[in-house]
Amino acid sequence: MANINSQKKYHFIYKTTNLINGKFYIGMHSTSNLKDGYLGSGKKLRYSIRKYGNENFRIEYLEFFDNIIDLSNRERELVNEDLLKDPMCMNLTTGGKGGWSVEQQKQNAIKSNKRQQWLRENDIEWNKKRTTQLKENGSMILTKLWKEGKLTAPNWTGKTHKEETKQKISKSKKETGVGEDNSQFGTCWITNGIENKKIKKTDKLPNDWSLGRR
Repeated sequence: MANINSQKKYHFIYKTTNLINGKFYIGMHSTSNLKDGYLGSGKKLRYSIRKYGNENFRIEYLEFFDNIIDLSNRERELVNEDLLKDPMCMNLTTGGKGGWSVEQQKQNAIKSNKRQQWLRENDIEWNKKRTTQLKENGSMILTKLWKEGKLTAPNWTGKTHKEETKQKISKSKKETGVGEDNSQFGTCWITNGIENKKIKKTDKLPNDWSLGRR
């Protein structure tokens, strides 16, 4: 089965270095965009990137190849048992394993779907996080549609709530907006004969203003 990476334009060996502690990772990468932001896929490297941040890593292109076979062979030569013994090396296994084939990627997707299915059925916390994420994404989509003018407010002209709904609304509103919970609590109207405005009752009355509204 052909590897999907063989269709990419560039094939190269890279070295990613942690600028904080000097530790490095050597790997191979195939891409059609040299500015794709790729820093590496090693497990230890990914953990280090999460800890220190992308800005504290530098990637160097060591060697370019015309095809993925030569690329894989060269990685096998560079990332060997001796390199893994270097305490500054973040590689965990020898090189030359190659990328996933299309069939392997399909199998990985199937495994991922099965895992999510299991989580939906068994992991309550995962479900809560997933539900929250979906709600947030949904809200973002609605906001985007609204800004683009593709979403309009519903027309309630001539429509009324059912009596049962009115009672539920009334019940939910009871004891709310009372006393200090009321946004107008502790304020009063004042006027200068031309305009009106609200101030706190404890504020000093400005010159040429009096209590009340015009």
